Amino acid sequence: MCEVAMGEQERDISDIDPQECSSVMENGVMLVVNQSRVRAPLSVVLATVLYCAEFVTAAVLCSYYQKTEDVIWMGFTIAFMLVPAVLIQLTLTFIHRDLGRDRPLVLFLHLLLLGPVIRCVEALVVYYKAGRKEEPYVTISRKISLKKGHGTPMEWEIGQSERTLATHRNAFKRTAVIQAFLGSTPQLTLQLYATIQEKYFLLPARLTLMIITLISVIYGALVCSVLAIQIRYDDYKVRLRPVAYLCMIVWRGLEIATRVTALVLFSTALTHWVILVGMANLLFFFFFPWAEFWARKGSLTQDVEKNFSKLGTIVVLSMFTLLYACINVFCWSAVQLDLTHRELIERKQHWGRLAMYYCGRFVENFVLIALWYYYKSDFYEYVCAPLLAVQLLICYSLAVLFMLLFYQFCHPCRRLFKYNVHDCLHCVCCLKTRRGPSGGGQKLPPSYSTAATMVLVPDEPLELLNPQNSEHGERETAIIEDMTDAA
Repeated sequence: MCEVAMGEQERDISDIDPQECSSVMENGVMLVVNQSRVRAPLSVVLATVLYCAEFVTAAVLCSYYQKTEDVIWMGFTIAFMLVPAVLIQLTLTFIHRDLGRDRPLVLFLHLLLLGPVIRCVEALVVYYKAGRKEEPYVTISRKISLKKGHGTPMEWEIGQSERTLATHRNAFKRTAVIQAFLGSTPQLTLQLYATIQEKYFLLPARLTLMIITLISVIYGALVCSVLAIQIRYDDYKVRLRPVAYLCMIVWRGLEIATRVTALVLFSTALTHWVILVGMANLLFFFFFPWAEFWARKGSLTQDVEKNFSKLGTIVVLSMFTLLYACINVFCWSAVQLDLTHRELIERKQHWGRLAMYYCGRFVENFVLIALWYYYKSDFYEYVCAPLLAVQLLICYSLAVLFMLLFYQFCHPCRRLFKYNVHDCLHCVCCLKTRRGPSGGGQKLPPSYSTAATMVLVPDEPLELLNPQNSEHGERETAIIEDMTDAA
């Protein structure tokens, strides 16, 4: 008989109606008799399909490069194909802890770079076997389902099948991020650069590889954003609505496409300088978490792996920081590293860092596009260069707009924000008004964002909306300090 481990209390933010569940009330807790419904491992299948498609297409393209004796293109394509594949095998082996288990076939398939395939097959087998026979639950998950601001405590019995599938999903989320930013993004940049250098000669294999890598990058960035939300709000069961996914896809797609295009255009005009730009970005984001770690005089977390030595811990943290740096070179990582914390992620939402990143990235893209426009070759004489430059800047501005819309209206935990986007913009306007000659006695209109984000606290009287009230003044000051805080 298996042990029953009591799960930590979580809060489920979703649109599920508690009345739809068969349950009984006991001591104020709605007990769900049936076990939680086993969901299909669609994310595992999608990550595996993208991994295999990109690997096979890159191999076909390398064979063409070998026939045409394009040694440079072939070398870089192989590198961007094999490096993330090897790291994915190591990640899956580390998460599933297969080195200490007797599974020679699985380890052999990992050596053949087929680890994601066998893991996907295992997940599908577990899914199709689930529910055929009654199995004892291994843990109880306590959650609070929020619907229209009202919370209902609930409990779910989690079976062994659902727990195993959750492990597979978490592993493939990590591998999707590795594949996207250590393989797909540099591969997309390389193939786009090769296409422009070869006078827009689009090979079928190259075009297919560019499409697959773009889908992989967008999916990886989407997974990165969702992981950031789940890690920051790990006490809550987060479920995003379809409109939230759509908003994130548009946001991440425009952001990454604009960034890659700006780097490629700049590299066609100033080939050697793009190496300096890329290395400067990579080194800055790589050493920034370590600089914060040394400034805080902290000690390395010991919870990465108990069997690791101090050197092994440093190596793992360095690889994690490298992945963090590669993500930030192309898009916002949505998290900040804290090497002293056991989960390596800082839970506080830094609106100031978010604003600084996008402002700095917009200026950098503008400079890269301007330098390309000034030093471009005659090859672009049939391309409307001013229109292309304006389109790229507009696309990045639209990416920032969709990002703001996501945090304001589509974020699943926006009710838990201390301050939201509207609060920050509203407070900046209030600061300018209060510094004016007649702004001291004006009464501020209530913020609709406050009602949405502060739904879990008791309602405040309308008198607190007066800017002369000391408590509200302190709140405004705190918002401004949080906006300007970059540490």
